Amino acid sequence: MNKDESSLTSLISAFSRAYHSHFDTPKIFDDYLAKKLITQQEFNDIQKNMVQGIQFFNKEIAVKLNGQTEELLKWIVQTQLSPTPLARSAYCEKVLLNEIKLGLQQYVILGAGLDTFSLRHPELENNLKIFEIDHPATQEFKKKRLAEVKLKLPRNVHFVSLDFTKKFSYQKLMNSGFGNKKTFFSLLGVSYYLTKDEISSLIDLLFASVPTGSSIVLDYADEKLFNEQGISNRVDNMVKMAAASGEPMKSCFTYKEMEKMLENSGLLIYEHLSPETINELYFNNRKDYLTAFETIHYVHAVKK
Repeated sequence: MNKDESSLTSLISAFSRAYHSHFDTPKIFDDYLAKKLITQQEFNDIQKNMVQGIQFFNKEIAVKLNGQTEELLKWIVQTQLSPTPLARSAYCEKVLLNEIKLGLQQYVILGAGLDTFSLRHPELENNLKIFEIDHPATQEFKKKRLAEVKLKLPRNVHFVSLDFTKKFSYQKLMNSGFGNKKTFFSLLGVSYYLTKDEISSLIDLLFASVPTGSSIVLDYADEKLFNEQGISNRVDNMVKMAAASGEPMKSCFTYKEMEKMLENSGLLIYEHLSPETINELYFNNRKDYLTAFETIHYVHAVKK
């Protein structure tokens, strides 16, 4: 990412959630506020660019659906863009809401982008501190957009600026009111863009100063990331698009590697969802193009 530009991936992720909320049935994850954070011009531009890029995504579909603009867009969004942002958000928030019932007091969103959790759950304002961590440019973009659409964040939300390729600073979190309390971290759509050493170091630092029972939900790419084609070449497309956007994918893990890395940070895997399990949980019996993304896994890990 260029230092003065908001993350393109956060905007496209918000677009995919907005599209799903508006057009798809049944809902996997209904982010009904995502559309408010994207201007109509941005929404239209992303749609246009996707449809114009159909030859990149799939030449056979380009021929088959030639002239059917809405169906082309639906195919691109549901096949390529939406599956991972929707299912990982649905899983993460299910785990988070259960942790809140068990007395959770702090929620740290790493790579928050245009996340809307706090806006969709104002009832948690007095019970849960929320810390949104992301690149300064992305956070400034979000603040500006919230002001433009007159959406006010609840008082329990705190922004903490961080470049994930640099050393994590607990001091910035503590300056924003973070304490030594049971904490839930979400690390979604971030691990692919860091090296293995950067991810390991980040998780080490995250859990060094939180009590037993604190946990994390993260998604990661398995060892087939750079070789798997996927349905309609979508895995290969994903890797190429990330590189072209200036945010190349850098890491992938076997399950054993992920388990060992978490264990070295004092964590045990409580739940692991494979692509097959994700498909069964979130995409079963659908009559559209949505299916779980090959190579992408979800993990809920807990500090011992």
